[in-house]
Amino acid sequence: MPVPDHPGAVKRHSLRDSAYVALCAAIVDGTLAPGETLHDEELCAWLGLSRTPVRGALVRLEDEGLVETAPQRYTRVMPLDPQRTRDLFPVLAVLHGLATELAVARLEPSDIAALNAANEDFVWGLRAGDGVAAYAADDRFHAVFVHAAGNAHIMHELERLGPQLRRLERQSSSQLPGRRSVAQHQAIATRANAGDAGGAASAARENWMTLGGLIHRAFEGAAG
Repeated sequence: MPVPDHPGAVKRHSLRDSAYVALCAAIVDGTLAPGETLHDEELCAWLGLSRTPVRGALVRLEDEGLVETAPQRYTRVMPLDPQRTRDLFPVLAVLHGLATELAVARLEPSDIAALNAANEDFVWGLRAGDGVAAYAADDRFHAVFVHAAGNAHIMHELERLGPQLRRLERQSSSQLPGRRSVAQHQAIATRANAGDAGGAASAARENWMTLGGLIHRAFEGAAG
């Protein structure tokens, strides 16, 4: 069977991806605020796109937990919900713990160097009070294990949950991780370098649950 000749399909897919990237970034950084109603015509005018790619992007964002819809009523940015925050971090802890455990036997010297460099940037960001830099470095630290593990299912799930995580980090950036998180990073790297897969995985899970508790407390404080 010959390959169908539909050149427009690629273009439509690309437009949907462009809409997704723009809308996701606006939700993560708060330009589109939690609970804000989203109107198709306004989004289309802002992005300079037709309704089809915009609606496709919104469907993906709903799947990723950043948008919610009520048929015939509204499409809106998902409000920040303490229960959803509590539910997210155990999942992240399990996924990152598994990635870490799988990765330890595969780590190269360059991976250990990348872990150390990311951890140094993490500490610098915390000392400078720069939440964006600190969380970016934290992402790079854990990404070393995710990529070394080479498990496509773990990568897919973490990519899907990533925007939720980054939005929570951005919204709670006034309260940053402290010495406990730095010590946990060091424990993860030390155990991984020693070949202790189980110990590194345990430290990774603890690290993610610590971050979850910090972010949850930040939202509780804001609500109070």
